[in-house]
Amino acid sequence: MTRYFGTDGIRGRAGEGKLSAASVAAMADAIGAHFGPGSQAVIGRDTRESGPGLEAVMTERLVRQGVDVTALGVLPTPAAAMTVPHLDADFGLMITASHNPWHDNGVKLFGADGRKISDADQDAIEALIRTSLSDGLPAASRPGEHRTDDGLGDVYVETLQKAYRAVGGADLSGLSIVVDAANGAAYRTLPATLRALGADPVLIGTAPDGRNINAGCGSTHTDALVAQVRQAKADVGVALDGDADRLILVDSDGAVVDGDQIIARLATDWQASGRLRGRAVVSTVMSNLGLEHYLDRLGLALERTPVGDRHVAARMAELDANLGGEPSGHLLMTDHAVTGDGSLAALMILAGLAASGATSASWLRLFDPLPQILRNVRYSGPSPLETDSVKAAIRSAQDKLADTGRLLVRASGTEPLIRVMAEGSDPQLVSATVEEVCKEVASAAR
Repeated sequence: MTRYFGTDGIRGRAGEGKLSAASVAAMADAIGAHFGPGSQAVIGRDTRESGPGLEAVMTERLVRQGVDVTALGVLPTPAAAMTVPHLDADFGLMITASHNPWHDNGVKLFGADGRKISDADQDAIEALIRTSLSDGLPAASRPGEHRTDDGLGDVYVETLQKAYRAVGGADLSGLSIVVDAANGAAYRTLPATLRALGADPVLIGTAPDGRNINAGCGSTHTDALVAQVRQAKADVGVALDGDADRLILVDSDGAVVDGDQIIARLATDWQASGRLRGRAVVSTVMSNLGLEHYLDRLGLALERTPVGDRHVAARMAELDANLGGEPSGHLLMTDHAVTGDGSLAALMILAGLAASGATSASWLRLFDPLPQILRNVRYSGPSPLETDSVKAAIRSAQDKLADTGRLLVRASGTEPLIRVMAEGSDPQLVSATVEEVCKEVASAAR
């Protein structure tokens, strides 16, 4: 049977497969049964066309399992996560497919502390989903209640302002800022926060219509933001993704700044001010070697985890580290929030930029990334990674890179893709290595 949980929750094409009406009902029954009758849940969503329908089905089935559900409406994922402990709920759900196109959707799950649920919880829910699909799950003896609270967006905006002021952030009226909210969940909350802190941001990607989320905008499609920053001669551009847990920046020269550079900037400043806990920053296997070398020069270790911000969060907790993230723009700053928050990360950067007096083009570039290439190969059927020919190609590529670089080949946790990434000091070798492996993967996928 298909596994429901991937790298970051449950995700798929709305109305099909894992997100068909029957599967969504079974999924909600399983989640409700796992947390049990009498539990309290909150549920938020992003701006996708399919969101309200999914929310309605999930709410109905959770209530059937005896769960009291509070609907939050459209809110960023980090706001929904924050709301779980804020309302003293037992768990939370966010209906979103993050940076995926509008026709996809999914569910992210949070425990009582607002953190993403554990592997053990995921496995238990997976087993209940299988039972629900095959035999059904009985309804609770007493149904839960359903209520709506649409005021949590204001609470989230206030929380962001407090975090900004807690680090000594100055009035932002002196910075020219362009915001691209990806026509997603933060289309109201981030502009409202920036205005409350003195900024007058230029806005793009703040007119969602249900189908334009992440469409040519946001953290995965930065061309529009680059153009607007250059046209407005802005100090900095801020791009979120559809559920606003990622941040990518555009500097004053119109260059894109990824999560690795943001981590480097925050690590540098936090170490200098004594705010960085421990001697390590946590990121994933996808972070550039250039970041690792830069942190090493600061006397800091880069702790790598599998892809997914929940893995980063778990390792941070083990190390008592307070800074981590991913090159894709998930930034975790656990002194202020328990999950990745693109808006919060933007505010931490803006606070430092405003205080520095420097241009963002100089201030946000702390290391030169090693040449890195990432390619995706789509497949259907069994994973081509299990074939002998692909395994041999991977071994050969690793031998060629040797000590000059590294190769990472993995299956996507959210789409039927094999991701092939290589980096190293020799650009031609890196390119040839990726092409060789991709060719073999594509051949095996036919």
